[in-house]
Amino acid sequence: MTDPAIELIGISKAFGPVQANKDISIRVMPGTIHGIIGENGAGKSTLMSILYGFYKADAGDIFIGGKKTLIPDSQAAISAGIGMVFQHFKLVENFTVLENIVLGAEDGAFLAPSLRKARKELTELAAEYELNVDPDAVIEEIGVGMQQRVEILKALYRRADILILDEPTGVLTPAEADQLFRILQRLKEEGKTIILITHKLREIMDATDTVSVMRRGEMTATVKTSETSPEELAELMVGRKVLLRVDKKPANVGAPVLEVENLNVVDDAGVHRVKDVSFSVRAGEILGIAGVAGNGQSELLEVLGGYQTATGIVRVNGTEIDLTGKHSDGQSRRNRGIAHVPEDRQREGLIMDFHAWENVAFGYHHDPAYQKNAWLMDNAAIKKDTAEKMERFDVRPPNPALNAKNFSGGNQQKIVLAREIERNPDLLLVGQPTRGVDIGAIEFIHQQIVSLRDQGKAILLVSVELEEIMSLADRIAVMFDGKIMGERLPQDTDEKELGLLMAGMSGRAA
Repeated sequence: MTDPAIELIGISKAFGPVQANKDISIRVMPGTIHGIIGENGAGKSTLMSILYGFYKADAGDIFIGGKKTLIPDSQAAISAGIGMVFQHFKLVENFTVLENIVLGAEDGAFLAPSLRKARKELTELAAEYELNVDPDAVIEEIGVGMQQRVEILKALYRRADILILDEPTGVLTPAEADQLFRILQRLKEEGKTIILITHKLREIMDATDTVSVMRRGEMTATVKTSETSPEELAELMVGRKVLLRVDKKPANVGAPVLEVENLNVVDDAGVHRVKDVSFSVRAGEILGIAGVAGNGQSELLEVLGGYQTATGIVRVNGTEIDLTGKHSDGQSRRNRGIAHVPEDRQREGLIMDFHAWENVAFGYHHDPAYQKNAWLMDNAAIKKDTAEKMERFDVRPPNPALNAKNFSGGNQQKIVLAREIERNPDLLLVGQPTRGVDIGAIEFIHQQIVSLRDQGKAILLVSVELEEIMSLADRIAVMFDGKIMGERLPQDTDEKELGLLMAGMSGRAA
């Protein structure tokens, strides 16, 4: 019998009282694509960090190619033939592709021979694995799809036979994701072993040979992908049946709530981020803004949320709002019936070192229900309100006194959603509602957004998850390079067409 490319036996790891991995054993056969899935906090990243030498296991053994192997650090992992492509790329932005490939793998004190050797090998690797990229291109000047290729080439240049990819499609267009999986298939055919960590069940079903499911630090199942289904995998991950589709009735739309005309945003560096954007969102509908991150969606939300200046016209319920920043901010937007769930919950939605009850009050601390008198806030009332919101939104643990940083990403997101949605806004701005959120919480968050829409509220949804946009939105607008490339109805388009629009191309008139 062929030895497994990787075998982990009895791996355990604790961080204080938290048992991140509990007696985990897994076998990954050579020349296969092995998926690992699980909810937030299931222990996937900890397990892969042990394999790549970032953490040392408290107990257990690692076998590479049938041989027991000690991996005290990432250099040892690289020496054992393991490479890792992180969700957030580890590239030096102002270095060239070639310089990034060589960095940390120089052959001696003089750089020129290493660069010559790397250039030759890079050309060979690019041809062998269809990873074509300009070796002299500067990283900050190439797209994220190309940057990901550089990360894969870095690992291959270091002689990796085992590749770990962590959420590899989070920043890719559908076309770039398809290209990535063609590359992974080619790597597999050449005998490489690939571990794919992703929360996207469709990717697991399409790309992997075998899939392992983790829940609460334990390995609950390993199955052949051809013998399972998305529904079964979701149930194994969460421990209950999960509705994978968004269950919603047709929209009952009313008058425009948000009207945007010729909106332009220029950032502090003088870069034109939003370019003559016009659209509207009506009561009782969800307008989804699709696009790869960095194409103006963030700036659009910042303007509408009150903390970015712009030129153009924005009306809410027929009344124009100030875009200069002189007479407007987040508080004035809230007073106009706008609630905002920002894209980055940790930087913009929460203060991580503050209690949950304090975070629930942020932005709404002038609410009379939170006031004891003219000078003092009623902390007891805020804590009681927070506990009730936590119960309704299934925040775990339901403890208002816990600091925000002590909740998982999905539960942090629920705290922000509870704060904003329960204010009964006329317009909800929601950015990346399920970023970094596990499948059980995704189902709940989608239900809350649809429920608000069914109450006659207008919702502007920004997401890089095309599947999420397709299933939630009643209309879809696609942004590329700060412009609206086109608007589509979900039933009249598909991911291929939207992917072309996201890349700045269109197969038909917008």
